[in-house]
Amino acid sequence: MNAATGYTVLIPARMASSRLPDKPLADIAGLPMVVRVARRAQQSGAARTVVAADDERIAAACRVHGVEALLTRADHPSGSDRLAEACEQLGLQGDEIVVNVQGDEPLIDPALIDAVAALLPARPEASMGTAAHAIHALEDYANPNVVKVVCDARGLAHYFSRAPIPHARDHAGTAWWQAAPAAPALAGFAPLRHIGIYSYRAGFLRQFPALAPAPTEAIEALEQLRALWHGHRIAVHVAAQAPGPGVDTPADLERVRALLA
Repeated sequence: MNAATGYTVLIPARMASSRLPDKPLADIAGLPMVVRVARRAQQSGAARTVVAADDERIAAACRVHGVEALLTRADHPSGSDRLAEACEQLGLQGDEIVVNVQGDEPLIDPALIDAVAALLPARPEASMGTAAHAIHALEDYANPNVVKVVCDARGLAHYFSRAPIPHARDHAGTAWWQAAPAAPALAGFAPLRHIGIYSYRAGFLRQFPALAPAPTEAIEALEQLRALWHGHRIAVHVAAQAPGPGVDTPADLERVRALLA
C-alpha cells in the first residue's frame, strides 16, 4: 500500500464537552469546526476522510458541507472505541492504515497527517504511529499538561508521560538540552512533546478496545500507554515544528478564529 494515497482519515467528534459545549459545531470563519478539520484532512494524501460522530447534528452539519460522516454509539468511553466502531462500519480491516485526526485541530498540517500515515508501512513491527516535536521552553518541559515521549534509536516510543522525561539527574531544573557546552553528551538531543495524532493498522484498532486498561494508562491518563503495556510498538515521527493550536476552551476558540479571520 502507498501510504501517501491509500489510507483513511477518521475524525472522532463528540458533542459533549465540559469546557466548550457543542464544540464540533463551533463556528470558525463561517464553517463548523469539525468541517474545518475535515477539509484540512482532505488536503492530505488520504483516499477517504470520514467524521465519526456521536450526534446526528454533527453528521448533518458535515453532509451540508460535503464531508462524509457516519453515526456511532453515544456511549463510547474514548475516541479509540468510537474509531473501532467506525472501522467496522466502513469494513476497514487487516493492514489498512487509519489515521486518527482529532476533531478539535482546525489548523492541522496535511503534511503531518501524511507523515504519520507513512510510519506504519515503513515500520512493520509497529501497531501504531504518532508524532512529536522538540521542546524548547523549560516551562513546557515541566508542565504536566504537556505530554512528553522518549524514543529509542529506531524512533519507537519507550514511554509517554506527563512528567518531565527524560529526567536529567545532573541538570535538574534546567533546560539541559540547551546547555551542550556543559553537557556535551546531550548535544543535539532534546525532550519531545507528543502531538495527539495517531495512525493504526485497522485490524489492531478494531482489537484495541478489548485490551485490558493498563495501570500506567490510569496513572498518567494517557490511553496510548495501553498499547505499550501489552507489548505493541508505537512509531514516532519527529516534526520540525509544533502544530497549530487546537481548541479546548473558549479562549482557544477565539484565538483560532482570529488566526483564520
